[in-house]
Amino acid sequence: MSAQSVHAAPLDLVFLALADPARRGMVERLSRESLSVSELAAPYPMSLQAVMQHVQMLEASGLVRSEKVGRVRTCSLEEAGLRKVEQWVASRRATWEKRLDRLGDFLLAEEAHEISTREKSRKPRRKR
Repeated sequence: MSAQSVHAAPLDLVFLALADPARRGMVERLSRESLSVSELAAPYPMSLQAVMQHVQMLEASGLVRSEKVGRVRTCSLEEAGLRKVEQWVASRRATWEKRLDRLGDFLLAEEAHEISTREKSRKPRRKR
């Protein structure tokens, strides 16, 4: 297994968890406040068991943690999980910005060369 795939595995779980619209909605709501599973389930037309499966996926990905106190399971956002995504996106952004900067420099140099070539061809030649 390569070093890249070792680091990608946890990130793969995060993206897999975020691939589902219901789980993205849960993460969005948990970004505002901690909620019980019942509160988390309220807007969704699914059973509590189905919501728990989504919560388990979010926990496995590192995006959410839950704690059971008595009969109530409360879910909270795990910011470290979102930081993984943020770091991955930021590293990709940095790479693309460097590439786009190089492309911009190349295009400016090409434009300057074309302008120079046009100006040279417009100058009248002296007769001998």
